[in-house]
Amino acid sequence: MATRKSSAAAQIYQLKITLRGAKPPIWRRVQVPSNITLGKLHHVIQAAMGWCNGHLHEFDINDRIYGQPMPDFGDLGLRSEVNVKLNKVITPTEKAKFHYVYDMGDGWEHEILLEKVLPPDPKVTYPLCIKGKRACPPEDCGGIWGYAEFLKAIKDPQHPEYESMRDWIGGDFDPEEFSLAEVNQQLQHLHP
Repeated sequence: MATRKSSAAAQIYQLKITLRGAKPPIWRRVQVPSNITLGKLHHVIQAAMGWCNGHLHEFDINDRIYGQPMPDFGDLGLRSEVNVKLNKVITPTEKAKFHYVYDMGDGWEHEILLEKVLPPDPKVTYPLCIKGKRACPPEDCGGIWGYAEFLKAIKDPQHPEYESMRDWIGGDFDPEEFSLAEVNQQLQHLHP
């Protein structure tokens, strides 16, 4: 009987994570167990998108904010994400949406769409990224507007910040680059 319960709890949510404001769009499609905690989902998003996990973050789900409470900053209405399971805070219907913000200074806003609810495949290890488009912006480039300026600078050798931006990024940066294999290698480190 316990096996049936764990099977039912282990549905797979296919999520599309889209970086808001990016044109052309930057997104990832991941599959995660429905009972994943928001704390672990945060790490999945970081690995899938290509972020470095060096800043604060929060989830906005049904007008409730979840994240990592910081006792030094007071309550601020933030609920701990550590033990909150995704299937307990979102309606398990396709097209349900919620938001994730990474780096409160740069304000990288992500829309997360529940695309499908699937049965688990016993041959697959989750979490898994199945598709994505375009490179993650570099950390600390100033949010979506700073990223647009960064891209202008590195594309134009006549731009006054061309050399400094190329030095800052460490050489070339291809905004179209996305490696599914690299993302899934990062996700492998998240398995229990």
